[in-house]
Amino acid sequence: MSEISDLIKQIEELRLNVIKTKEGRAYTDPLVVAASQELDKVLDRYQEMLIKKVTDS
Repeated sequence: MSEISDLIKQIEELRLNVIKTKEGRAYTDPLVVAASQELDKVLDRYQEMLIKKVTDS
């Protein structure tokens, strides 16, 4: 599987984790913030890879 495909799978898993973690908690809850930040890091990597792929083409 390509690295981009792996990132997409990881993004989906982390997105579901944020949703699950948010249940019954405020958006400012430290657990929700941590889960969201983890997702943000992977989204940033994914975006960087897409930009690189486009500029390399």
